[in-house]
Amino acid sequence: MSVTKIIAGLCLAAILFPASAEEKFKVCADPLNPPYSTKNKDGFENKIAELFARELGQKLEYTWFAQRIGFIRNTLTAPVNEWDADSDKYKCDIVMGVPAGYDLTLTTVPYYKSTYVLLIAKGRGWDDIKDANQLTGLPLQRQEALKIAMFDRGPGTAWLQQNGLLDQGIPYQSMSGDSENNVAMQIGKDFKARKIDMVILWGPMAAYVTAQSPKNSYNMIPMKSTPGIKFDFAMAMGVRNGDKTRKAELDKLIATNAKKIHAIIASYNIPLLPLTKEVASDDD
Repeated sequence: MSVTKIIAGLCLAAILFPASAEEKFKVCADPLNPPYSTKNKDGFENKIAELFARELGQKLEYTWFAQRIGFIRNTLTAPVNEWDADSDKYKCDIVMGVPAGYDLTLTTVPYYKSTYVLLIAKGRGWDDIKDANQLTGLPLQRQEALKIAMFDRGPGTAWLQQNGLLDQGIPYQSMSGDSENNVAMQIGKDFKARKIDMVILWGPMAAYVTAQSPKNSYNMIPMKSTPGIKFDFAMAMGVRNGDKTRKAELDKLIATNAKKIHAIIASYNIPLLPLTKEVASDDD
């Protein structure tokens, strides 16, 4: 074969397969889900994804989809093309935040642990509340004045029900389908509009709400887990079931970058709890 034909063949290969040689770190994410992820890539999950892609020398690529019912089916386990018979080609490979032991994915070791908190707006007559259990002992007149956000699911609602405070709850949907606000954004707006005075909210979301207001606008009181209601959860990353190679790669990245990951999450003022070896097998 002539040198000319060899060069021509190499050029043709470069034209036909320009991206195949480039490894990609393909993340499935919600484009409007602060403080986790946004299309502006300013969420803490965005920052950790950037760190990992950089560590691996890969190009970071996103598949954007609203994180509600059907998220995994439409991202992590969705083929690039429905008609593509090559089942190894998926829209994305990694969900940056799922509960440890999540049943819809294979999960990595946990990389942070947080808790639900009772978030109370200051200056509205509730500054004396230092523990959630104080709400249950309030005089009836004060209890009836409570304006506490209550979601259609989650431990906060279970706690209100257990303590006879459901009638004081103002209902919210955990997955509203709102194209302009995620849960944390809506809660923050309703706090400012004085529609609510308090909420039992997941730690990262509570941190986002407080970040949107002047400093010291809220009291943040961690909720305490009991045998009946669990408030603290370890969070991991999710990959497709059976994708043990990618899980092992992510596990190693989590271990070697633990301090950097902690610094990123802490910079968002998210309430963090110590990770223990036990949570690695926590399926709650």
